[in-house]
Parts: sequence; C-alpha cells; structure tokens
Amino acid sequence: MSRIISGLILFPLVVILLIFGDIHVVDGVFAIVAILAMNEYFNAFKEKANPVKWIGYIACILIAFIHLIPVNKVVTILGIGMPLVFLLLFLQVIITNMKTSYNDIAITFLGICYIVGFILFLPILIGTQNGRILIWYVILCAWGTDVFAYIFGKLIGKHKFSKVSPNKSIEGCIAGAIGAVILGLICTYIINSYINTDLNISYVLIAVISLVLSIVGQIGDFAASSIKRYVGIKDYSNLIPGHGGMLDRIDSVIFIAPFAYFLLMMI
Repeated sequence: MSRIISGLILFPLVVILLIFGDIHVVDGVFAIVAILAMNEYFNAFKEKANPVKWIGYIACILIAFIHLIPVNKVVTILGIGMPLVFLLLFLQVIITNMKTSYNDIAITFLGICYIVGFILFLPILIGTQNGRILIWYVILCAWGTDVFAYIFGKLIGKHKFSKVSPNKSIEGCIAGAIGAVILGLICTYIINSYINTDLNISYVLIAVISLVLSIVGQIGDFAASSIKRYVGIKDYSNLIPGHGGMLDRIDSVIFIAPFAYFLLMMI
C-alpha cells in the first residue's frame, strides 16, 4: 500500500515538472536527484571504501548548469569532464599521500559515471526539440517495465532469472518488455493523433526502441541489485516509502537515459 501511495504522489509531481517546469528548474531538480542518489551510493560503500565525496557532489551540482552551456559545446564539455574527474581523483591520492586508496577512487569514479554521467542525458534530452514529448518514452519504458514485471512476476513467475536478484523471474522480465512495447505504442498513438501530428513517429521504430530500452532498463535494475548485494544492503535508503531510496527508484531510468537519447534522436 505504501508503494502505491508513494507512486500516486510522485507521478503527478513528475508530470507537472516535465510538462510545465522551466528548463533551468528541471536541471536543478535533476541535480538534487543526483545528489540524493550519490549520497545513497556513497553510504552503501561505507564499509567497503572511503569514497572521495566532494568530487562526486560537485559533479552532481554541475547538472544544474547544463543548459547554461551553448548547445554546440555540450559534447566538448562532456568529453573533457570524465578525464578531468579522473585527474582530480588521482590528485586526491597524491595530496593525501595515498591515504585515499585506489579502491576509494575506483568506487567514486564508477559512481560519477553511473549516476551523473547517465542522469545528464535526461535534461539534455528534455532540452532538445520535442524533448518534453520524447522524455515520456524513457519514463514509460522504465516504470512500465517495472510495473508489468512486478505484476506478472507475482502472478505467473516460476523460473528465477538470476541469483543477483532472486525475486525476479524470466516470466516477469518478458512481461515487462512486452508491457514497455505496449505503452510505447500507446504513447506514440497519442502523440501522433493528439499532441504533435507533425512528428508522425513510426510505430515499428518505436516498438523496437521500446523493446531495447526495456531490456537495457532491466539490465540497469540488475546492475543496481548487484551493487546492493555486494555491499550487503536491501535498499539504498528508506527515503521513499515502499520503494526504498532515490537510487532504488531511478536505477532503471538513468540506465536507459543515454541509450534513449541516441535512439530517440533518430525520430
């Protein structure tokens, strides 16, 4: 019940933000989401390492300024961003006389790539032409997959998929992918018929894209589960009742984000 109530509260807020929110407000919200997720990620590794938190948090904050950068410079900034993070992390090792270990900076770098590097593509997509329409394919594919996989996994799931996430079944994963395709096609019909008839999105293309994104999202879900299993936790936090932490809620969405951006740009 808490899971349902949380969903009923969060989903309208997401709808309002994505449809009516000023682009800089949207960027700021994504930065806050990234900070919350990064904090949960760092806390998850507190028994395994001592991540370089200040670099991670600064990287999250920079998401808020993504649309202050000229569009033609974004790729350049992103291209130099990761090497710069890598440089700063090793500088931390040098300054601390190796009190910051290789394990510390490896976990920090993975977190920045995983959370900041992936989340960045969501505001970038929203900022493109028709981005506020196309972003719904990301939301529907991620959350639609979760919902269909959860429901049908409970009803007919008999064959376990992986020890990484023992509650997930093959039947649930297949249902999740089918559900994502169905929702993607429904979304396309609404867009083509009522919202933006100039787009004329191909149903075949969107069916393929939805299937790919659903599979990628499920891999992202397993990736998050593998991290939690490694550090020995069930949820990243209890921030969202019934859902766990922020990272628990967005793990598949952010995993989908970069793939969705490049695939949806074909439209």
